[in-house]
Amino acid sequence: MRFPEPVRNSDDHASPVWARSKRRSRGGGGFVGLIVTLLALFGVLTAVLGVKEQSLAEGGAIMDGWITAGVAKARELAGQAPEIAEAAADGAGEAAEKTGDALEAGAAATSEQLQQQ
Repeated sequence: MRFPEPVRNSDDHASPVWARSKRRSRGGGGFVGLIVTLLALFGVLTAVLGVKEQSLAEGGAIMDGWITAGVAKARELAGQAPEIAEAAADGAGEAAEKTGDALEAGAAATSEQLQQQ
């Protein structure tokens, strides 16, 4: 059996054809792979619930309930966001006032010490 002649790679090293390293293309495959994986998991979950409930419609109804509960929780959290932000802003305002008062007191004390010297 005769082996093919070694070929030269781009870095000028001789190596046999079967020993060449394959280059992977880098691109947006990560995002597409993530979407495909999520869709595959969704399909497997649908199939498992369909087998468990002995009906794809009932399995879908269970998943629909989960989705509805998640959306309702997200809306509830989004409704609370302005109240929480307002409370945080009030707390930050109070902290800024205290900091300003402390700086004023420190400046007054420093001024008095400089006048005494």
